[in-house]
Amino acid sequence: MALTGMQIYKLLPKTNCKDCGFPTCMAFAMQVAAKQKAITDCPHLSEEAKAQLSEASAPPMKLVKIGPENNAFEIGQETVMFRHEEKFHRPCGIAARIGADLSDEDALKKVERANNSVFERVGETLSVKLIAVELDGCSNPVDRAKKCAEKSKLPIILISEDEKVISEAANSLKDLKPLIYRANTKNIDAFADIATKNSLPLAIFADSLEEMADLSDKAKNKGVSDIILSFEGKSIGDTLRKLTIARRAALKKTFRPLGFPTIVKIDEDTPEKETVVGSIFAAKYAGIIIIDSLEPWVLLPIMTTIQNVYTDPQVPNTVEAKLYEIGNPDENSPVMFTTNFSLTYFSVEAEVERSKIPAYISVVDTEGLGVLNAYAGDKISAEKVVKTLKEQKVAGKVKHRKLIIPGLLPVFRAEIEDTSEWKEVIIGPENAREIPAFLNKIWKK
Repeated sequence: MALTGMQIYKLLPKTNCKDCGFPTCMAFAMQVAAKQKAITDCPHLSEEAKAQLSEASAPPMKLVKIGPENNAFEIGQETVMFRHEEKFHRPCGIAARIGADLSDEDALKKVERANNSVFERVGETLSVKLIAVELDGCSNPVDRAKKCAEKSKLPIILISEDEKVISEAANSLKDLKPLIYRANTKNIDAFADIATKNSLPLAIFADSLEEMADLSDKAKNKGVSDIILSFEGKSIGDTLRKLTIARRAALKKTFRPLGFPTIVKIDEDTPEKETVVGSIFAAKYAGIIIIDSLEPWVLLPIMTTIQNVYTDPQVPNTVEAKLYEIGNPDENSPVMFTTNFSLTYFSVEAEVERSKIPAYISVVDTEGLGVLNAYAGDKISAEKVVKTLKEQKVAGKVKHRKLIIPGLLPVFRAEIEDTSEWKEVIIGPENAREIPAFLNKIWKK
């Protein structure tokens, strides 16, 4: 949390020696608070003051990395309770549960499926981020951990409450920097020692937030620097309350024992429930969610929630305003236009691809607004469309002069025909999903 000038001033020597280049210690403190100068620019700062300032100026929520440096998953270091206050910085990650009840063959197949659970949505790649390997109950838990690690392209979570199992597995895989999941009141000392020895992140669990704060202090005092707070997903309401209270304590009160990212294990009896509960915790406020099913229809709703929640609300979600070629269009291919709002463009693009008819899509700059919002906000007009088509030299791409316009903008038809070379304006569908049937019906080569 940022310190005020007065808070910084209280830790300075207050001698006004001018060695920092400023006439007074107060002037220097104000510059540090404004991030114009570093606190180390004071040559007379005591070691005690340095330590206090370092602790006080540290982010209220710790940044934790899981996995090796070249393949790490990062969570934490969030700064706000609500996205509209600024933005959420590090998207929640889905971890695929590799159950101890699976055979080695099935476990490795599931790891491979997790590796390949990658999807494209509105120009972004969505994927499973980690694998969570259950070790308790395996005939040879350390061997299971090694085999899954060899197969996985993703960072690893080791799940066990057995000190011996975790110690052996962590020692074998320490170069992969797995997350040790999870310490509790019974094994905290041993697990903290293992995490410290191998420089690994540690997830801790307790029935109450008070106990969790005590456990994080114990782990920190034993040298564990990367801690994750673990929650059960069985009681949705209770878990949501705990997640919210912990985040508020960290961000609003700078309560260091709870100033860590979170992980929630989803424990539902059907994939449908898993999807719903996973989406809930992805939105508020899990850093990682562990789920069992890897069916695309289970993953995509959760991934879409994550994508939406972690989009920066202060930055328009746009694509470049230019002429896009879908498929391999030629001089006989259809021409249409849409706005540069990402969701609008990629929805249109996907449906044009689905139609199997190559086409040109002219994207008009509407400052990141969809069709109706752009029209209501005066960000798109027939005149602007005509100008954009000329700038993009669309007419030179085709020998016809037919232009398909969004069904929500029929009022543009007459003006475009009267003021441009596009003499046959065709009103298209109002919804992107209707584009394939529309193109296959009206566009004949």
